[in-house]
Amino acid sequence: MTGPAANAFGALDLDVAIERFPIAGAFTISRGSRTEAVVVTATVRDGVHVGRGECVPYARYGETVEGVAADLSRQMDRLRQGGDQETLTAGLKAGAARNALDCALWDLAAKRAGLRVWDLAGTGEPQPLITCYTLSLGDPASMEAAARAASMRPLLKVKLGGEGDEARIAAVRRGAPESRIVVDANEAWTEASFDAHVAACVAAGVALIEQPLPAAADAALAHLTSPIPICADESFHGLDSLAAIMERYDAINIKLDKTGGLTAALAVAAAARAHEMPVMVGCMLGTSLAMAPAMLIAAGAAFVDLDGPLLLAKDREPGLRFEGSTVHSYGPELWG
Repeated sequence: MTGPAANAFGALDLDVAIERFPIAGAFTISRGSRTEAVVVTATVRDGVHVGRGECVPYARYGETVEGVAADLSRQMDRLRQGGDQETLTAGLKAGAARNALDCALWDLAAKRAGLRVWDLAGTGEPQPLITCYTLSLGDPASMEAAARAASMRPLLKVKLGGEGDEARIAAVRRGAPESRIVVDANEAWTEASFDAHVAACVAAGVALIEQPLPAAADAALAHLTSPIPICADESFHGLDSLAAIMERYDAINIKLDKTGGLTAALAVAAAARAHEMPVMVGCMLGTSLAMAPAMLIAAGAAFVDLDGPLLLAKDREPGLRFEGSTVHSYGPELWG
């Protein structure tokens, strides 16, 4: 890799902005509902070139929009002193703030070098990918209707909420009889309900179950059985938790807002490949600016879930190009 990790930057300026993008309708999971995506954007400048990165602070991990923006702003003195990517992000822990800064530095490095970011990272240009399309949590009737409206999409991700999920799963399958289905419980199941929920997933032909139990209670997965692969999301953040995860889960969801940026995500993806651990590449609810870096780790992923822009009433311009559920590569005017 010859990107920011190997490049020294001179003095940089940093701008931090909080931006809001309306959601098309509402986005509902087991922890609540939202009508807008609130993101934090880091913009770095060297006097000639500009690099941008976007993150989505997540309350589940103790983050707030204001807190993440403040964490980024506190890095201004460090950036003015210059240094390499590791030095410039050393003041931030893994999480949303470091993701925004790390991705901004990758963008800046590519523009300074006159290369595309995938040339710096050695990943190759992202090829067209099929992304999940997320259906929000609701009652069975509304979820069946939503599934029917999205039934032309080849891969659906269904948000679940615990009690009543058997009916929700069956309703979605009725609405979208041909689509592959991933379900995401967002920690809403219990050990006692696990078998019944899994049985409903088996009956509906579900391909993957994401984070069924609370992260604090997922030790139970070591003795629970499922013929459907179980994917870690809230339980998995980075390399330091990979070994423990492999004893409980069949796959991991890599999100840059959890790993703390593209640099760490590339390392996690390489480790997962070395251990033959299937990967889902996921996202928080953000814009195309947040999805673009994640596409560099999506090649070879078992599942891709980068549908954030599809759920917005208005994305950035320019943004990623979607044809149905197929997401394509992008130009440097977006990122990298």
